[in-house]
Amino acid sequence: MIENLLSEHDIALHVIAKGKRPALTKISTGLAQRAGITEKTILAGLLAREKVGSTAFGNGIAVPHALLDLSHPVASLTRLSAPIDFDAPDDSQVDLLFALLWPRRDIQQFLPTLASVSRMFRNKFLREALREARSPAEAFAIMCFEPMQFTDSAVAHISCAVSHSSIRSISRRCDSEP
Repeated sequence: MIENLLSEHDIALHVIAKGKRPALTKISTGLAQRAGITEKTILAGLLAREKVGSTAFGNGIAVPHALLDLSHPVASLTRLSAPIDFDAPDDSQVDLLFALLWPRRDIQQFLPTLASVSRMFRNKFLREALREARSPAEAFAIMCFEPMQFTDSAVAHISCAVSHSSIRSISRRCDSEP
């Protein structure tokens, strides 16, 4: 599913943002050309959704999203240099943002996709691997793995993108967490 929404060109690492609005502004700028609409329209959609309630769901993750007049869905992954307040329910600071823009005319597929993305980010191994990714290509390779495959046995399969020692270290940390 991720390969249909995202490419390594849609991944930005080490992004500096001082708060929610600056982060969403940078995301909007990055998505505008691919979405075929203005960054102002994207930002307005993302901010309108945030007014309904925060799209942060804990563990440093936010999934800002909007239904817009688009011809196709687009997404981006942004890893911030320093976490920011995003009004998360667990009061955690957010450093990983997966933005999802969806065509208003195709709402049937939107909620299942959003739910799938949310489930994917509940996997602590995926979250930590993305936090350790050294390049957009590496982050994309990590994102393309099925969440249930994020175990120590997955090391052999993603070694082309991420070093064995990094994956093993992340896996040990995640296994020791409650």
